[in-house]
Amino acid sequence: MEKIASFTVDHLKLKTGLYVSRKDKVGQETITTFDLRMTRPNFEPVMNTAEIHTLEHLGATFLRNDPEWKDRVIYFGPMGCRTGFYMVLAGDLTSRDVLDLTIRLFRFAAEFEGKVPGQAAKDCGNYLDMNLDMAKYRASHYLDVLLNITDDRLEYQN
Repeated sequence: MEKIASFTVDHLKLKTGLYVSRKDKVGQETITTFDLRMTRPNFEPVMNTAEIHTLEHLGATFLRNDPEWKDRVIYFGPMGCRTGFYMVLAGDLTSRDVLDLTIRLFRFAAEFEGKVPGQAAKDCGNYLDMNLDMAKYRASHYLDVLLNITDDRLEYQN
């Protein structure tokens, strides 16, 4: 079997950043998958499931309520390796196209106060496994990366 595209990225060179992971055609539409790499793979500790779960709820809620982007959101969810998230949007997009959206998303998460959206037994299959404080910490750390982003953190380096 051939390696899938995400396994061809050199994870020893990959830094935290915002990358286009892939683009797929669905009919006439292009779907762009973004790699929101929050921790440096194989160098920094991965995120725990509770903070990832919390960020998933905050991120999905934010994106699906954003007036400009909500109709283009296909998916927002964690990577299995726990180093970041995938954000899938309709359109032929670049990392720069979604930088402002991603900054607003992680500012929202870093500053969030109150009950996490969907954190109830009737709304979520594992509502007790959440950690808002750690989610805010992780969001704040990633927000710093986004606010000071350089080109080498917007496109995969070979």
